[in-house]
Amino acid sequence: MKFKFLEHKADVKFQAFGNSLEECFKNATLAFTSVMIDYKKIKPKIHKKISVKGTDLKNLLYNFLEELIILIDAENFISSKVKFLKIKKLTLKAELIGDEISNYEVHNHIKAVTYNEMKIKEKPYMIQVVLDI
Repeated sequence: MKFKFLEHKADVKFQAFGNSLEECFKNATLAFTSVMIDYKKIKPKIHKKISVKGTDLKNLLYNFLEELIILIDAENFISSKVKFLKIKKLTLKAELIGDEISNYEVHNHIKAVTYNEMKIKEKPYMIQVVLDI
């Protein structure tokens, strides 16, 4: 299982899983996209390289997901796949593949990432995030 959605009163909460922290971040991207659009339906037309930094792992996760919101709002880009993702010394570098979000019907719009109930666990690896919709 790459990710699952959990019950939340007003927002969207998900957990992403993997065999490494990097795989969890990749799968968090899929969960993030799935809040708005079925990621499997997005055509792989555009490649975007990103780099984000954090002061700790939670801040890195927050900044990474916030960058996904910025790509949607500023560049009309939605990711359907993570081709490459590496975390080194609280810096994340990734190559995302996706398409223009305006080509798809959006079910929910993500307003913001929150620190509320955010968790990062190792062995087994798991990320939990609440998104404000």
